[in-house]
Amino acid sequence: MSSEKTAAPRAACSGRSHVVQFPRFGAHMSVAGGLHLAFERGRAAGCDCLQIFVKNQRQWSARPLQQDEVRVWRETRATAKIEPVIAHSSYLINLGNPDDAPWQRSIDALIDELHRCERLEIAGLVLHPGAHLGAGEGAGLRRIARALDLIHRRTRGLRVQTLLETTAGQGSTLGHRFEHLGEIIARVREPDRPGICVDTCHVFAAGYDLATEAGYAATLATFGEVVGFDRLRAIHVNDCLHPLGSRRDRHAAIGKGRLGRGAFARVANDPRLAKVPMILETPKGQDVRGRDLDRVNLAALRRLVRKPT
Repeated sequence: MSSEKTAAPRAACSGRSHVVQFPRFGAHMSVAGGLHLAFERGRAAGCDCLQIFVKNQRQWSARPLQQDEVRVWRETRATAKIEPVIAHSSYLINLGNPDDAPWQRSIDALIDELHRCERLEIAGLVLHPGAHLGAGEGAGLRRIARALDLIHRRTRGLRVQTLLETTAGQGSTLGHRFEHLGEIIARVREPDRPGICVDTCHVFAAGYDLATEAGYAATLATFGEVVGFDRLRAIHVNDCLHPLGSRRDRHAAIGKGRLGRGAFARVANDPRLAKVPMILETPKGQDVRGRDLDRVNLAALRRLVRKPT
């Protein structure tokens, strides 16, 4: 580990001046029309916390953040009382790419997003670790760790954390085993800098059984041993459309997929997860009664929280 000190990362579960209730549930919100509008949409949906994109997730480049939009973002955030805010990185980024040109482009793109997050005082930037594209798991994991080292070197002093997300394991993607995440962290020169985001749909699709009590206990025990709960900064709470071990990344509404309500009751009441923000990435739109689906899913999660005795 480098002897150089870095600024302490923002706690992904911290609030500001208002009273914070746990657990905190939120959803990914659109920033169409302006970054600050995510808070208005979040309030309408009933979010305690939220996730956004800080640029178009399907494009490599974007215009720099303007001072006025940063100011409006901060002013809106101060009154919204929705905390914490995390971001999700572009889907184009692949730190495991064996080819140098696209690998370097991915590094540059992630650095740009980290700086955007820093200006917006966003706690964490979620990242799919990468895909080895045929080079093999070992080579891919080493490539990702090397990329993170370069990124850390070029972002000295930034407080935003890169949050490596668990994946479903489709194609050659890495991160579908907890051991992948553990190896990446073990290989980087500054292992205190990356955090982790667990996606319930991805974990289940990758073969970790969250749908049964025994499977949940075994999965969380393995995560604690291999990665550690102290690294967990966010949870994506998504049901899974496909069966256990399918390695297919298709999200479903809470209780409407193969995970079922029981899995989310365990997540919502697990004291080890109580202060970790829980973010929906479930399908958007309205149900047959015309109700906003984010609001419906957030309400479903809150009903699962057991009241203190």
